[in-house]
Amino acid sequence: MSSNANPSHHSAGAHGHDHGGHEAGHGTFQSYMTGFVLSVILTAIPFWLVMGKVFSDPGVTAAIVMILGAIQIIVHMIYFLHMNTRSEGGWNMMALIFTIVIVIIALSGSLWVMHHLNSNMMPMSPEVMRNMP
Repeated sequence: MSSNANPSHHSAGAHGHDHGGHEAGHGTFQSYMTGFVLSVILTAIPFWLVMGKVFSDPGVTAAIVMILGAIQIIVHMIYFLHMNTRSEGGWNMMALIFTIVIVIIALSGSLWVMHHLNSNMMPMSPEVMRNMP
């Protein structure tokens, strides 16, 4: 009798369940709840900073909000998209690095554009502002 005749000797690959570390694991209820709680906290803190006018300098508030936004993106990628260094043969880590680069480009580009829009606006006198429609 061959070893394949015994059902207990079937390899996991025969049933299509041999992931070999190439597939991201599904999250547990606890991991989803951890991600949810972190997301709520990372949303509530910037809301409080802006609405409570915690810092007198709006630049400090904007910097903290952007940092917390970037952290929230990483939390979503880890807890909801299940990205880690082992899944998909390391391609998920490459996707994470690519995402971080894109976020840095988007955030710095947005700040640069907003700064130059602000500095290149024509100054308006109060009289001109009163006569605006």
